[in-house]
Amino acid sequence: MRFMKLGARPDTFFTAEAIRSVSSEVSTDLQIQVQKNLYHLHQFPLLSKCLRLQKLYSELKDAADPVVIHLPDFPSGAEAFELCAKFCYGITITLSPLNLVPVWCAAHYLCMSDAADRSNLLGKLDVFFNSILRRWKDTLVTLQSTRRHASLCEEVGITSRCVDSIASTIIANSTLPSTSRNLWADDLSELGVDHYWRIMVAVKSASIVSGKLVGEALQVYAGRWLPMMAPSDDHETTIRPTLLMEKIVSLLPSDKGSISCGFLLQLLKAANFLHASASLKTELARRIGLQLEEASVDDLLIPPASDSGNTLYDVDLVMIMLEEFLLQWQSPATSPLREKLWCERRRSRSTENVEFELQENSRRSSSASHSSKLRVAKLIDGYLQEIARDKNLTMEKLIAAAEAVPEFARINHDDLYGVIDIYLRSHPELDKTSRKQLCRILDCKKLSVEACMHAAQNELLPLRVVVQVLFFEQSRAAMSGCQVTELPSNIQALLAKTGTRDEDRELLKLHHIGTATPRIGTAIPLEDGWNVSRLKCPAAKLQTLKMKLSEDDNDIDDDLIPREALLRTTSLRLKAFCSLPKKPKKIISKLLAMNRSSNEKHRLIS
Repeated sequence: MRFMKLGARPDTFFTAEAIRSVSSEVSTDLQIQVQKNLYHLHQFPLLSKCLRLQKLYSELKDAADPVVIHLPDFPSGAEAFELCAKFCYGITITLSPLNLVPVWCAAHYLCMSDAADRSNLLGKLDVFFNSILRRWKDTLVTLQSTRRHASLCEEVGITSRCVDSIASTIIANSTLPSTSRNLWADDLSELGVDHYWRIMVAVKSASIVSGKLVGEALQVYAGRWLPMMAPSDDHETTIRPTLLMEKIVSLLPSDKGSISCGFLLQLLKAANFLHASASLKTELARRIGLQLEEASVDDLLIPPASDSGNTLYDVDLVMIMLEEFLLQWQSPATSPLREKLWCERRRSRSTENVEFELQENSRRSSSASHSSKLRVAKLIDGYLQEIARDKNLTMEKLIAAAEAVPEFARINHDDLYGVIDIYLRSHPELDKTSRKQLCRILDCKKLSVEACMHAAQNELLPLRVVVQVLFFEQSRAAMSGCQVTELPSNIQALLAKTGTRDEDRELLKLHHIGTATPRIGTAIPLEDGWNVSRLKCPAAKLQTLKMKLSEDDNDIDDDLIPREALLRTTSLRLKAFCSLPKKPKKIISKLLAMNRSSNEKHRLIS
């Protein structure tokens, strides 16, 4: 730490009966009251260097009583006043970054400028301050000491000069290969939020320090001071936490990826905990949405503000994230600078090269965006499985959240089926109409074999869903060229009840579902308009059957076919189907065994 000595005389100040004085052959003739401390000093050395004391003395010298100059609003205390007084006597004083600010404030109050005397204290303090500004640690110490005299330090320019010096040092060193956030972020984390904010604004405005380094520094600072993010053994800050949060959010760099998604989510959880404004939370949620693919399910489990309802998690914030994530892919984001550079490069290249680069960039962007959407769809389905356990989560909010994911982003609906199953088990009070409404978000054609097995035996699902699962599973088996068994008579009765026409029943036979199922290897003639939805059948007839299966659920009553009978007659077939071997001989033997078991079951039932 840098220091400077002024004066050469030994210290002769002493205390006698609560009065501070100086040893001298000449008796004192000036009394000064600084707060609770009384000083008996001499007029000449002090009045010659302190313009304020000159003025106050001239106003009191004609009084009959002994002259006592009172300084009730002295800014820095008796210790700083005494250092200024010793300087006037030529007594040696030592200046350092620890006492520079209080002495400077005291000298400024006393008007110890060159206007009063040549080579006065304020000039020497300025010289010493310039040397401090060339040293990183000394500047930080000086800046921290300005907090007790904030307004006066702003007035004399100490604070602004410290801020500019620190910001300039960060900017100058940002291009060095060895630069890392540890060189300055940890040191800045000790500063108050006002000083920290001013430094970071200056750093960002230079547009030289990378957004990643700025983001790392903000993460260090937030971890030092914000509730929920700061270590438990840290001392508490006197700054309002909501103000601190607003300052940090205002400093977040706009570059995508400069702030980790995990840190943004931590900020959002802290904002909810601190009851921050809705606009601040929305801003954080939108920033998270730009890189939502980096989040995990646990990250999204954000407890709500205490006054926002009785649900376990804040679903609305996650929906804002998802909306922002999807919006960024609707149109390519280009900056004016990037467009300008592109135009300049384009003038110097051939048309063929430009077109190739455009196509290549478009292909890479499309591939990246598609993979990100797939990851986010998987993430949201996992999140929905967690919140589906919440007893207070409304079905409408769950459906809205599930439907917010684009259909193409879900390669299969196994996770979505898991959401429905968990919600039905956690909300047994749902009536039949509500269960049917919930299941409309499920596409049975996108269920795996394992999910189909579970769904076919799930007593919580509406009967129509079970029928659709069985139908599409057998259709999938027919498409793959395997022989499958006839649909149970109760399912056929169900289809008949819903108005399936004769031509649609013939369509079932074409799908290897009727009794006239062709043997394995039998070729089915192809015609124009076939090959719809991966099933080789006339498009018009298949569409009719799909429409029948998607008719109003009120046309089907679970009481039409008892669920127990449906499961008894289909479970063996489904299990046998799921274990079908690939070789034709084994397939035939497996089907024969399955048929024998089915026939035995029918005899037992009858």
